[in-house]
Amino acid sequence: MSHSASPVALFAMDPVHLGGLFPPAVMARLRQLAEIDPEFVVRDFSDPAASVALARAEVLITGWGCPHLGGEVLEAAPRLRAVLHAAGSVRQLVGDPFWERGLTLSSAVQANALPVAEYTLAAILLAGKDAFGLRERLRTERAHPGPAEYAKVGNLGRRVGIVGASRVGRRVLELLRPFDFSVSLYDPYVDAAQAADLGAVSLPLDELLRTSDIVSVHAPDIPQTRHMLSRERLALIPDGGVLINTSRGALVDQNALVGELTGGRLSAVLDVTDPEPLPADSPLFDLPNVFLTPHIAGSLGNELARMGTTVVDELERLVAGRPPAHPVHRAALANSA
Repeated sequence: MSHSASPVALFAMDPVHLGGLFPPAVMARLRQLAEIDPEFVVRDFSDPAASVALARAEVLITGWGCPHLGGEVLEAAPRLRAVLHAAGSVRQLVGDPFWERGLTLSSAVQANALPVAEYTLAAILLAGKDAFGLRERLRTERAHPGPAEYAKVGNLGRRVGIVGASRVGRRVLELLRPFDFSVSLYDPYVDAAQAADLGAVSLPLDELLRTSDIVSVHAPDIPQTRHMLSRERLALIPDGGVLINTSRGALVDQNALVGELTGGRLSAVLDVTDPEPLPADSPLFDLPNVFLTPHIAGSLGNELARMGTTVVDELERLVAGRPPAHPVHRAALANSA
């Protein structure tokens, strides 16, 4: 996309996210590259004002809360050339009409993967020290355990299993490299040599679960992965194991997990659940061996600006006639997170 004049762009997302994604300096840079109204953010494409703006738009800058870009929306945007998504997954954003139109699609999913991986690394390190369990014990007993009770605590040689070499999974593997972990990876699209390049040993899922002290889930949420960690597979994780899930709750059979957790055989660090949010009477809120957070691993607060900056960088490339640095292709959605 190379124009003598700045392209016309349009925001389409929940307006609550706009200020975080595009703080003043990032917004100023965006407005130098495109003709865009920062006060006009579309939530409903059927709104008359939105329809008028859509007819002029050459670039859509989308984010969380953007309506699906179906055939009717695309027909109403004859000048549209590119969609730059200031969030992660685009799986629910576009469908066949989008790809048939041959439009450019870019996502800030890589930028959003960074804080998720950082959260995961922190969770792995703390889980290896049994920080979550020992904190609960200290709160209850108000006394330190004796030295003999720390025999199984520590991260030296701790066996960590990564489920899914998604963008997040790959970044987690990269962050784990400086530590003395024994790392394994399950991903049906990654062979043994590729896994070794990522710093892990490739294993079938069942074997990974049997041989991991800490299991961290980073697979995509697609029909084939629903409840991939079933009752039978959760039972394979060794006694005292820890499950970390920052991907999607649907990947784990939550009822089966609650059973394992209630019995005290496993512990869990859960940033995602199914459903989300949980009903108020869920036992996960009160179990002492569950560290539960409200879907905070992804970009929040000042981290949002990283995704907005990614979108502006992509717009700069498009204006200069260069391809996007973070394109999304139809085929990639089949097995990416």
